[in-house]
Amino acid sequence: MGVFPGFGSWINLNSQQPLKDEYKRSENGESKSASEKDTNNAPAKKEEVVYYDEKEDTRQQGLWHEAEKKHPWHNPPPKIKMTNKKGLYHMNIELTVGTTPNIVYYLMSEGNPFFDEKKWRDLMKNTSRKVLKENGPKRVVLVEKAVAYNFLSLTTISIPIHLTMEENEKDLTLIGQTKYKKEKVMLMKEFHGNYKVEPIYVDQERLCKKRLPKSPEEYKKCSGGQGRIGSKLTINQYFQPYPPFNIPPLSWFIRGLTIKTSKNLLNLLQDMAFSLRQAGPPSE
Repeated sequence: MGVFPGFGSWINLNSQQPLKDEYKRSENGESKSASEKDTNNAPAKKEEVVYYDEKEDTRQQGLWHEAEKKHPWHNPPPKIKMTNKKGLYHMNIELTVGTTPNIVYYLMSEGNPFFDEKKWRDLMKNTSRKVLKENGPKRVVLVEKAVAYNFLSLTTISIPIHLTMEENEKDLTLIGQTKYKKEKVMLMKEFHGNYKVEPIYVDQERLCKKRLPKSPEEYKKCSGGQGRIGSKLTINQYFQPYPPFNIPPLSWFIRGLTIKTSKNLLNLLQDMAFSLRQAGPPSE
């Protein structure tokens, strides 16, 4: 499961919708193209490289699990701001998630948390993922996703999205980020953006008092190892529909549909984090 060998199966066990693929990382730090990787039909199996402290992340999930029993985490609603400049929409999203940055980044890049149990359907799913270039924690990946849109509340249509993504997940205790751009997106002339995941020291004011930590190490020390680390997810999405969908009233419809769909996906991400807090760390 790539850099999340433990969390992948753990997330799978606590999700109604199983992950379809387990993506492997190469230990070799040299950059390789997709064509180079495909020349050998039976490549030697290489040990996976983990770019984060597995034990520390597991310990964090234990803290979240115990805290959830006494003081359940309440999900703050996402902050969404939409602007339009010369026909190019910019949607800025900020979301706080009650789990560690490593897990949020995994769910955003490789996981499949966007399954609506109420309607028993995928709101967004990964249909394929191919690593085009890899250099340690940095990768260029071609992904295909399918996003479900409710069309006038009458029916649901699945929109295929083909994206090229530039990922960098080294040391997610500081920041993990991904840039993406369209290869092919239905109705969209422009479609690109980025997202990043940053740590939030949830208990810093309660446990660290006036000494606000600047790193996970400082936070662990001042909180006596009892401080939980949450995540701040920031998404910047840019899109511009093809004519005639770029002019009112069709543009209004596309704008509203994009905001509503984004909110639904973010709610499912928070629901998955809730399930993981209840389940406890993988060792349990």
